[in-house]
Amino acid sequence: MPQYKYDTLAVHAGQHPDPLTGAVNVPLYLSSTFELTGVGTDRGWDYSRAGNPTRDRLESALAQLEGGQSGHAFTSGMAAIAALVAQLRAGDHIICSKDVYGGTARLFNQVVRHYGIDIEYVNTDSVDAVAAAIRPNTRLVHLETPSNPLMVLSDITAISKVAHAKGIEVSVDNTFMSPVLQSPLALGADIVMHSTTKYLNGHSDGIGGALIGSTPEHKERFCFIQKAAGGIMSPFECYLVLRGIRTMPLRIRQHEENGRAVADFLSKHPKVSKLHYPGLQTHPQHELAQRQQKGFGSMMSFDIGSRENAARFLAAIKIFLNAESLGGVESLASHSATTTHGSVSAEERAEMGITEGRIRLSIGIEDKEDLIADLNQALAAV
Repeated sequence: MPQYKYDTLAVHAGQHPDPLTGAVNVPLYLSSTFELTGVGTDRGWDYSRAGNPTRDRLESALAQLEGGQSGHAFTSGMAAIAALVAQLRAGDHIICSKDVYGGTARLFNQVVRHYGIDIEYVNTDSVDAVAAAIRPNTRLVHLETPSNPLMVLSDITAISKVAHAKGIEVSVDNTFMSPVLQSPLALGADIVMHSTTKYLNGHSDGIGGALIGSTPEHKERFCFIQKAAGGIMSPFECYLVLRGIRTMPLRIRQHEENGRAVADFLSKHPKVSKLHYPGLQTHPQHELAQRQQKGFGSMMSFDIGSRENAARFLAAIKIFLNAESLGGVESLASHSATTTHGSVSAEERAEMGITEGRIRLSIGIEDKEDLIADLNQALAAV
């Protein structure tokens, strides 16, 4: 596809009319198997675990949106991360952002480590800390930037240079930013990961994950893992993500406009402390956010003092929903210690800085004045 501007790309990536019927929407191929044309020959598909025409369209769109060589769609974001580390062997070493999403830490600590793979959690906001953690057996640096829920940024370009000098690949969880606001491959990373459940889908009605590779070797590797392990996204989920992508740039603009307004309100509220949002000049990595990102997004978190205060706040919200997940058109609020990081021990949460009073917000696309009024009345209940 020519180098269109991003709004045009989002509408048309993977979306060419169906050659059989001229349908402008991608057909939903609900077929597990395909008729072969002969012995060992086919029309491009033989079995949907190995490939499906609807999934092919989504994977093409994902690669184009992230500027990668290939896209690969999985059943969930966690399935995508599992596929990412399936390339590793016993004795290998992974460096991972310290305050990574609790589900990622659960997978690494309770599953991946059992395979003899060593995981080291590092403050990846420090390039020097990443460099110091590299070992001869380090194979992957996995960054979550901004992190969940503390919105800590990692310098993708600087870390990639350090890692590449040692022959190490860098993967970036780009879920919080979406391809609209951050382009990890253009910044030097090798692999991008997404929970497509979030901004790519955008409507809280489908679960999925994705990996986008930057080399032909990545395509071969991840296609093999899809076929061998089988954690592929269903055609219907692929259809939902393709539908969501078409409006993603429009949605992201409204998400971010609302996010900035809400962050400004919360930054001045006396009951709110330790507000983390990269768009605020008080954020310690505000300059990096300006340089690395194309916007500040609509995710933030703050401390409200105690678990009891968090419970009162979450019971009082009306427009915001007390629910896990993020990136949908509706605004959500959640208690990080018992949702995203419920599988992490209290000691580990304390070390990360995830307190019992921390609330994470995913700002939707509703009217920003209504959102601020809802937060104001809920904080009054604390």
